[in-house]
Amino acid sequence: MSFSINSIRLGGKEVLPLIEGGKGVAISTGASSGPWAAAGGVGTISAVIADQYDAHGNVVPHDYKGRTRAERHDEMVDFSIKGTIDQIRKAWDISNGQGLININMLWELGGAQRALHGILEKTKDMVHGVTCGAGMPYKLAELAAKYGVHYYPIVSSGRAFSALWKRAYKNVSELLGGVVYEDPWLAGGHNGLSNAEDPTKPGDPYPRVAELRRIMRELGLDHVPIIMAGGVWNLKEWDHWIDNKEIGPVMFQFGTRPLLTKESPISDKWKQKLMSLKPGDVLLQNFSPTGFFSSAIKNSFLGELVERSRRQVNFRATQDNDFDTEMTIDRKRYFFRKSDEQSVMEWLKAGFDRVMKTPDDSLIFVTGDKAGEIRKDQADCVGCLSQCRFSSWADNEKHSTGRLADPRSFCIQKTLDDVAHGGSVENNLVFAGHNAFRFAEDPFYSNGFVPTVKQLVNRIMEGD
Repeated sequence: MSFSINSIRLGGKEVLPLIEGGKGVAISTGASSGPWAAAGGVGTISAVIADQYDAHGNVVPHDYKGRTRAERHDEMVDFSIKGTIDQIRKAWDISNGQGLININMLWELGGAQRALHGILEKTKDMVHGVTCGAGMPYKLAELAAKYGVHYYPIVSSGRAFSALWKRAYKNVSELLGGVVYEDPWLAGGHNGLSNAEDPTKPGDPYPRVAELRRIMRELGLDHVPIIMAGGVWNLKEWDHWIDNKEIGPVMFQFGTRPLLTKESPISDKWKQKLMSLKPGDVLLQNFSPTGFFSSAIKNSFLGELVERSRRQVNFRATQDNDFDTEMTIDRKRYFFRKSDEQSVMEWLKAGFDRVMKTPDDSLIFVTGDKAGEIRKDQADCVGCLSQCRFSSWADNEKHSTGRLADPRSFCIQKTLDDVAHGGSVENNLVFAGHNAFRFAEDPFYSNGFVPTVKQLVNRIMEGD
């Protein structure tokens, strides 16, 4: 069967309908997005705590010197601004005027709007658009209008886009570059799974995207492309979406496949890990301090979080009819249900003899070392999120969510920064889409072959 897909017009320019998905922290860089744009597609740079270069071209470490969270938060925003500017300039030089360059911003990043203003002020005519998700980015259109760039909201339902449009986007319709539909069950990183959706029962993306197009068509947006993201490996499997009148103009976003290229900045051990994955090796879970579900490779890091959450029981500080079993742990008195007593005894015996309170009137049981690590990470918080359930930081006047810090979560900035700069792929959070196991099955990667970005783009354009 023959396969063909045509270029698409964005911002007055013909480009391949292929977008590199944004991956932070410091993963979607100019080194990879520049070649993607040079190949004729849309390269994407992550604006989330990006790497800055010194005068010799070396990466400047993200060393935080502030004594307070607020001071470190300002440093984090500064890292994001200066690093992203450096990455945009690098991508611009590499792309040589070909394709387009977008930046990707996690809307839940603390200071996201401040960072975007700082970036776009100094990269005029270099950035085509801003892709934004993980939240409801109502102010994205207003910000895009200020700097004359296009905007690409990430949604997981037509209802979400409708809300964005009615409240804000209808006023800046001419700069809407595209709408990214991100499959909440298959995409890597943070996912837009709603409370009404079952994480164990994936939905078919076609009717959801068809519904999104129906809504867009009613709003006069039939010409605006929908960008399918999450679960896309090769285009032959999506042939029935291309030139489909019900779907309308469509593009495809690739987040996981660009990780395994020569230009990708991730470590060789990370690339080797990707080539060894099997079906089911990516877990959709809800440990992220953002409060969103996210998909990452199953490893020791995620395994510890799963076990930490399982060693959990409800408690009361005073006795009542239900919580009538008294126990003293680490010199403090707690009351548990009688049915939980055996589990508690087994955890204590196994060395999990420190308890930490959660915001849900429960205790988790950890070792002394793990308790110390959690408390240190919470104390070292850099305010990387607008609201963090792990540290209780919030980007507001009080710098607090008003809730107890949740020890069932983790410091996302610490682990993503470490793995991005050569840290362990077993003891860090390693985001990936659920099709990552296909690296091991796809003959394109046989014998450990790692393509250039250009080779990968050519392969995708052939349908594979």
